[in-house]
Amino acid sequence: MESKLRAILSDDDLLRMYEQMVLSREFEESCAEQYAKGHITGFLHLYSGQEAVAVGATAALRRDDYILSAYREHAQAIVRGAEPLRVMAELFGKATGICKGKGGSMHLFAPALSFMGGYAIVGGQFPIAVGVAFAAKFRKEGRIAACFFGDGAVNQGTFHESLNWARLWELPVLFVCENNHYGIGTSVERASALPDIHRRTCGYDIPSERVYGMDVVAVHEAIKWAAEWVREHNRPFLVEAITYRFRGHSMADPGKYRSLAEVELWKSRDPIPAFGNRLVAEGIATETQLEGIRQQALATVAEAVAFAEESPWPEDGEVWEDIYV
Repeated sequence: MESKLRAILSDDDLLRMYEQMVLSREFEESCAEQYAKGHITGFLHLYSGQEAVAVGATAALRRDDYILSAYREHAQAIVRGAEPLRVMAELFGKATGICKGKGGSMHLFAPALSFMGGYAIVGGQFPIAVGVAFAAKFRKEGRIAACFFGDGAVNQGTFHESLNWARLWELPVLFVCENNHYGIGTSVERASALPDIHRRTCGYDIPSERVYGMDVVAVHEAIKWAAEWVREHNRPFLVEAITYRFRGHSMADPGKYRSLAEVELWKSRDPIPAFGNRLVAEGIATETQLEGIRQQALATVAEAVAFAEESPWPEDGEVWEDIYV
């Protein structure tokens, strides 16, 4: 049988995407365990179920393209290249964390990776993405800004203001909506007069597309095409990825607004085993290889937890550092 996946990406790239999805899942599941143990405090928003979006999209972007996200961003930071052990240390509030323990779960930031946050304020990343794209255009860098957000953010004023300015100034912004159907506990159908979020851009003369966000290859292809369109035309574009979070909005959310049948239906569409089955069916990997990848991910996460546990707390004097830029 001719491989359909090999016609799109190399074996190495395909396996790398699978590895990243598995690592992201195991990292998040470990975060849930560490939260229950009291090692991670505050709000904790997990990405389990949405891995295909972060992995497929990031693989389709250039390494120097900017990425901005919301507060469900652990996986996006790791997929971008952040060390899992430093991300875990940040969640623990330790000095060895990616932000010296000052950002925590919702404020991951790694400018060396062009990963510009992590924003706890709903819709807070939109104007920042427009500003970053303006800078890239002004400097003639050829970079774009990929701005990830959830369906719950599209009723914020910053969403509409930012779309308007991005189009008016013709800025290279790729807006990526991770539509997981719920803004906290309110379904998008109850919160939005137009649930088809990608159609909202018509009011700003911005083209858009919808993609099935549980398919990592479909996401990769959609983002790759959209990113190059943004780069070529120096104008904004929006991609709506239909996905689902398997856990509640945060660890404090029991998720009682969703039926068990609905959750199980979406879990049957889990992007990781679905992609793994395709890799095996097309002869790109064996079941043994896939299990080896999972075991390696578990070892990486265990190392990250041990590193975070053993790392020191920030010194008291650190409270006065990193205030001004």
